[in-house]
Amino acid sequence: MTSLPSPSWWRLEIEPSGDLEESLIWRLETLGISRVAIQFKPEQPSHRTLVAWLPAVDWPDGERMRLGEALAAMAEPFAAVLPPLSWQQQAEEDWSHSWKRHWQPDPVGERLLILPAWLDCPEEFSNRQVLLLDPGSAFGTGSHPTTRLCMQSLERLPLAGGLVADLGCGSGILGLAALALGAGSVVATDIDSLAILATNTNANLNGMGELLQVRLGSAPELKQLLGHGRAQVLVCNILAPVLAELAPWFEQLIAPEGVGLLSGLLVEQVEPLAQQLKTMGWQCHLAAEQSRWALLEIRR
Repeated sequence: MTSLPSPSWWRLEIEPSGDLEESLIWRLETLGISRVAIQFKPEQPSHRTLVAWLPAVDWPDGERMRLGEALAAMAEPFAAVLPPLSWQQQAEEDWSHSWKRHWQPDPVGERLLILPAWLDCPEEFSNRQVLLLDPGSAFGTGSHPTTRLCMQSLERLPLAGGLVADLGCGSGILGLAALALGAGSVVATDIDSLAILATNTNANLNGMGELLQVRLGSAPELKQLLGHGRAQVLVCNILAPVLAELAPWFEQLIAPEGVGLLSGLLVEQVEPLAQQLKTMGWQCHLAAEQSRWALLEIRR
């Protein structure tokens, strides 16, 4: 009898608190683990599971133990304990599609619906603006509180015909939301080439490829895309330390009458960032918060 080949992937599952979720995703990506997804049901948005797939050949027992130690260190700034890690072996042909079975149509705010590109729109959501999404290596499915805060804030802004800039665009979901809500065009950048691919793919899925320009890079490249102009709205959903580093660029990216939507930071991180921005001449307003995550709105 011929033995079956060994499974070639490890499936890692963690049920993190809202405080840890984005930081854990960031840490996994810095370690070269880009196959990551968040699983949850729309009717139970607070019950979330972070899932990652790791090539078995690269992650023997010792390496997986060290990974656990690295992730545990991420919990210390939050005065939290890392939830238990669950490891399962998974066959080669299963990993790339298995997470898709758990991703369902996801209504956001009053007007938007994030719809996995391989699903049909349910009749109950037919009155919403549909955003088709295939995040590739899971560069943002719209499920994280910070992304939802940005999308809900975009709903409240007068975007008609305006220019929106997205610094750190991930899957492109925020730019697509802005276009669906009436923006005239979007320019976007990200430092990860896979995010650029995902953004272009999703823009084309939604028939918005000609309205969304995306380039590999950060704030300098975003300024190049803006040319001599500046954005009516800047969205920047990045962790707080990076927002602090990027703050000197906001003057060159946001129009005098424009607004910046800054998320990716915890509520307790708002005040230090706001103090820094106020010294630069910005008015700062804690516009919304969810699960200890915050959205800071800045204007001149």
